[in-house]
Amino acid sequence: KWSEDYFPFTTPSFELEIKYEGEWLEVLGCGVIHEEVLQMADRPDRRGWAFGLGLERLAMILFEIPDIRLFWTDDERFHSQFKEGQITKFKPYSKFPPVYKDIAFWIPEDFVENDFFEMARGVAGDIVERMELIDEFTNPKKGKTSKCYRITYRSMDRSLTNEEIDALQDSLREKVEVDLGVEVR
Repeated sequence: KWSEDYFPFTTPSFELEIKYEGEWLEVLGCGVIHEEVLQMADRPDRRGWAFGLGLERLAMILFEIPDIRLFWTDDERFHSQFKEGQITKFKPYSKFPPVYKDIAFWIPEDFVENDFFEMARGVAGDIVERMELIDEFTNPKKGKTSKCYRITYRSMDRSLTNEEIDALQDSLREKVEVDLGVEVR
């Protein structure tokens, strides 16, 4: 499916997702390049499209890799599993438990879910393993919609503490209210 999206150097911007095993997977981002970008490249007379293909998403399917963050690890336990010219199923190795935290808020009309996802990853970095919408309802009296997201935190190389994650959640709560105009519940 095609969806409108936000990328910093294009407008309008779109993403292409495919449904695989019941979940939507982003495999392509694209958009019309901002005129300012073309001017900075000494090409103000041109117009163009920018595309980004999510090869790592496709590799996740091919090699059955559950977490995109593994592609950026220097851990030899990951790299040693793959050989050139061979398709090998990934064998998981993280032994560290996840930490689950929920965040619920009333959303403004112009709320963009992807902005929230990017903000959470900006606050917590690569320990955000997964973010999923677990509840949504509209209060008929107030005419306001609330969304609740479950964030799964997990480190690939150590156990996380509740205190550490609570501090990140507090920071995220403050940031979403200021930057996205939501009302945290």
